[in-house]
Amino acid sequence: QVQLVESGGGLVQSGGSLRLSCAASGFNFGYFRMTWYRQATGEEQRELVATISPVGGNTDYADSVKGRFTISRDNAGKTGYLQMNALKPDDTAVYYCHIPSRNLWGQGTQVTVSS
Repeated sequence: QVQLVESGGGLVQSGGSLRLSCAASGFNFGYFRMTWYRQATGEEQRELVATISPVGGNTDYADSVKGRFTISRDNAGKTGYLQMNALKPDDTAVYYCHIPSRNLWGQGTQVTVSS
């Protein structure tokens, strides 16, 4: 079955850290660019947070998370990651992993940052 499954979300205090995981199955994960998006409650559109090339050599981040978040991947383990440090209440959202060229989305994982 072709799918992405996120995990690792939760409730954390401002300044804390979380590590999100995205487990891929049913396709050759290592062939594709992977991204993380987030959508805050009440927002109509999802925000692109970070992107990583198929072999992991190239990454890019939204200005709002640069220096705090790190995207990475383990192609052998078919898993992507988003390490989030120095979290702020504005980071509260549902986080989704996404494979753009396959238009594949996970179900999302909730991240809540309390002040």
